[in-house]
Parts: sequence; structure tokens; C-alpha cells
Amino acid sequence: MRYARQEDLQKLALMMQGSAEGVGLTDIERAFGVSRRTAERMRDAVRNIYPQIEELVEESGRKYWRFPPGSLGRMVEPTLDELTAGHRAVALARREGDEATAETLERLLVKVQAMFRADRRRMIAADLEAQLMADGVAFRPGPRERIAPEILTALREAILAGVMISVDHRSRETGKLSRNARLGPIAMLFGEGRQYLLAWSEYQDALRLFALAGFERIAQEQDAYQRPEGFDLQEWLSESFGVWREPPQDVEWRFLPEVADEAASYVFHPKQKTERLEDGSLIVRFRAGGQKEMEWYLARWEDKVEVRVAKSAGTSHLAN
Repeated sequence: MRYARQEDLQKLALMMQGSAEGVGLTDIERAFGVSRRTAERMRDAVRNIYPQIEELVEESGRKYWRFPPGSLGRMVEPTLDELTAGHRAVALARREGDEATAETLERLLVKVQAMFRADRRRMIAADLEAQLMADGVAFRPGPRERIAPEILTALREAILAGVMISVDHRSRETGKLSRNARLGPIAMLFGEGRQYLLAWSEYQDALRLFALAGFERIAQEQDAYQRPEGFDLQEWLSESFGVWREPPQDVEWRFLPEVADEAASYVFHPKQKTERLEDGSLIVRFRAGGQKEMEWYLARWEDKVEVRVAKSAGTSHLAN
């Protein structure tokens, strides 16, 4: 039996075009959720359509297939939806204050669209403008902090280089300026109008959050910095609601029936559990710190949500 789903075959051909090492049968099984026999039929179908495909054989005898560079030509031109997603990413980065990323993405999009034929470039420009206008993400107002592009660039370079930095940083809460503080930068966190650097503080010998808007000077040091062994950023973030750091607590929110359907459309925390009660209300449970930010967020629901938080001693806000 021949495999004939054209959309899957085109996707597989693009996979083979985009991989320098080639695509094996196991890769096809995983990408398309198919059996080994179906993966073989898909490979054969692509080889029948594109005889220029190369077969690579490892010493172990395992085989991979790929296209010589450029052999698919304009088949790999991005679609309108893909270009729209790129421009949406630019708008989101700019809205969150990450101007350096926004400018880099814009340069990439210009290069991509320059590859089009002139007639397609004119057509895609008109369609793209209409779709972005309908999407509206670039025009949504919202508060965000002003962060100098050179600050973001310096932090990004230090993170990629894996080195310590010496900084002058002004605390958001106290306004106090700390000079020549040595930090091991790990990641920049963007979102909801507040942006932070997650870094190891040499003075406090612990991971801390530093408001990006508070940096007044950044200089790379000579000594390297390696994040703690086994550190997982997503796991670390899941212990918090937003970016507020404090010992995690068991949280339970009960949304009243009149707002339960709306609340059910949100993911409040990556590890949340939900339960519908007989009266139509919605229970959301998770474990995290950040009670102050939870209160800010829940203010939008007014008296339509009941909150239960297990108290724990020694809570602290570790963002500067």
C-alpha cells in the first residue's frame, strides 16, 4: 500500500531538507506518530517524488535520508501564517521591553521576505498587513518598563558567554544603589510589564531576581559562571506565581458559577489541578509562592473568587 497524504509528505520533505544529518525512520515515527511500516512507506513515497534524495549510512548500519542543500527551491518559502507569527513575535518582544530581540527578529524577517520573487513580495506584503491589523497584537496598549537596549545586549552576551558580571543596580523597592555587585547571570524573564534577570548573587550566595530596569552599569568579568548542576529553569519557575519568590504554599481558588466557565479557559499555573463542583463552581489547586502577585491578579475577579492559602512561616520576597 502506498502512502498518499500529500501534506505529511511535504512536511517530511521539508524535514529532510532542513536536517544536515538526515532523517531516520525513528525520526519519522516520532514526528508523525506512525508505525515503522508507515514510516517506511512515507520515506519511499518521498524518494519516488524526489529522486535526488541522498541516503547516509552510519557505521552501525542505521540509515538516514536528506536533500542536497537548495534542492527543494521555493518549496521552503514561508507561508503567510508563518510570517504573521514572526511579526507577532516582534510585537510581543517590543511590548515586553525586549527591544534587542525585536530588532533582531525584524532583520530576520526582512531577509526572509527579500528571498521572494517581486510579484510574491508585493502580494504577501498586502496580505500580511491585513492579517496583522486583524490580529491587533502590535496595537494593544499596556504598561511596560523602559529598559536601555544596551543593558539587554550586555546581559544577553554575558549569559551566552557564561561569565560573571559586575553591576551597579538600583533596588526597585528601596531605591538603594548597589555598586560593583558580582552576579552569575542565568536568564532574563519577560512578561506582564515587569522584566527581571535571574542570577546568582555572590554577596548573598543564592539565586535572586533583579529588575532589569534597575541596572545602571554592566561589565563582564574574566571568571566563568556555571549555573547550579541539575538546575531546571522551568521547574524553578513552577514554584512561583509570576516572579515572586517565597516558600511554596498549597493554594486553592474557588470561582463562583457565574465566572467558572471563563476561569476554566485560563491556565493559572503549569501544575494546577481543577475540579468542577455540583453547583457549577470551579476549584483550582496548585502549589506555589507569590501570594502578593496572586492577590494582584485575582483583583480582576473581584468577589467572584474565594481564596484559600495554607500559611507558612518565613516567607520573603527575593526580587530586587
